[in-house]
Amino acid sequence: MTSTVDLDDLQAFFLVVETGSFARAADRLGVAKSIVSRRVAHLEEGLKARLLTRTARGTTTTEIGALYYEKSREAMAQLEAAQEAVTSAMSEVAGPIRLSAPLSFGVSHLAEVLTEFALRNPRVELDISFDDRRVDILGGGYDLVVRIGELTDSSLVARRIGHINALMVASPDYLSRKGTPERPDDLIDHDCLLYTNVAPGDVWKFVIDGEVRTIRLPVRLRTDSGEMLLRAAVAGLGVARLPAFITSSAVASGEVVPVLTAHNTTSPLCAVMPPGRAKTARVRALVDFLALKFANEVL
Repeated sequence: MTSTVDLDDLQAFFLVVETGSFARAADRLGVAKSIVSRRVAHLEEGLKARLLTRTARGTTTTEIGALYYEKSREAMAQLEAAQEAVTSAMSEVAGPIRLSAPLSFGVSHLAEVLTEFALRNPRVELDISFDDRRVDILGGGYDLVVRIGELTDSSLVARRIGHINALMVASPDYLSRKGTPERPDDLIDHDCLLYTNVAPGDVWKFVIDGEVRTIRLPVRLRTDSGEMLLRAAVAGLGVARLPAFITSSAVASGEVVPVLTAHNTTSPLCAVMPPGRAKTARVRALVDFLALKFANEVL
């Protein structure tokens, strides 16, 4: 006979996993740490399985705990959405939102917008991570991730909220030494600086005569940081392809010069969500707010 799972126990377990600590989970719930510990123990007893392990570095899931978290998280999100519908929370924006976004875009554009959203919605609790890594949305327990580029995971829900311009730049010193590329094919004779968080790693795609062509590049430097790419380009290491919001100041100051401008690209700026989270009022409200702020801009 299958035991009944108490939703309070499940919520306590989720928060311990997501915060990495019984104490932080207790703070989020507004209860004593001992209550969180009892709820998790009750859940483990009902499942007859050890879900969490305490270590010197915090609390981590066991192998079966990680599997249980992954399999039950979406169901919990669906239950939260259903509860909001029943309790009229669909019209009341409240609760936690765990969000991730690229570092440079987060600092330059999202920080101010998210602060404004928080001021307008005092019952929303934002948990924000700015990181250039392409995070695992489901595995990381995120409600919302802002991404630049096309969505490849069809199990997620994506909404286009804006557009991002990208351009190729190099320093005047580099161009004086190596020459200015006139065509994409010229890049095979240049040093190229590549962003490792975008696949495939060692190529750039171009639309030439109406057809998409892939140019395999000589690589001088690879990094997962857009800011590092810009610094390398300014220093004269090679040609970088970067979003305009990263390069705009350096272009204006003359530290770098745009090249191959006829082949600049535009990528979608998307809000990406697990299906269950996309239905909650707080996440829908934030995505609507982001779309309103960025819809008429090409950044």
